[in-house]
Amino acid sequence: MSGILYRSAVQLISRPTVTSGCRSAVGSIRHSHWFASVLSLKTSVPLRAEPKKKKKVDPRRELIAKERLKKKLKKLEKIPPELIPIEDFVTPAKCFDETRVRSASKLSFEESERRALLLKEWSRYKHSQHQAEKAAIEEALKAQTQALEELKLESEELYKAALSPDNDLFPFKRQGPCYTPPIPNYEAPDGKYNDITRVYTQ
Repeated sequence: MSGILYRSAVQLISRPTVTSGCRSAVGSIRHSHWFASVLSLKTSVPLRAEPKKKKKVDPRRELIAKERLKKKLKKLEKIPPELIPIEDFVTPAKCFDETRVRSASKLSFEESERRALLLKEWSRYKHSQHQAEKAAIEEALKAQTQALEELKLESEELYKAALSPDNDLFPFKRQGPCYTPPIPNYEAPDGKYNDITRVYTQ
């Protein structure tokens, strides 16, 4: 397009007899930004560029590539999935070090005898405690059966109501004693910690 406009402008300028109207037209063409000067560099759009040729793909190669992918997928399916290890069940390697064995402290004869007598005394105390608890439970069961027999003689309805289970006992909630008394209006801090949890990806 720029070459055609340039040729038409040159033809108008090269004519020998030019009227005043034509001179004004030529002057406007020279000063127009649509036409480049004769001394300036001119560029034009490459109108005769060769289009890119499409590469011919062999269908056999495509089939071979697809078969290779299928084989790879079959191999991956045969491989069992990797199990995530449970670190709590794995003994750390430093625990297998034989040099870290703690030797037992040697006790004197008097100290070993004192501990043996103390252990025997403790076992006798726990045995007597167990026997007392067992006797108390047996007495409570005897008193319960005797009370139920007396209640059956008095009223059959009350006897059946006593044998029916009490659904209000469960869920059973109980709060035991604490080591220290609770502090009123105490807000526990969130604390700071470093998350070192490992993330496993298949």
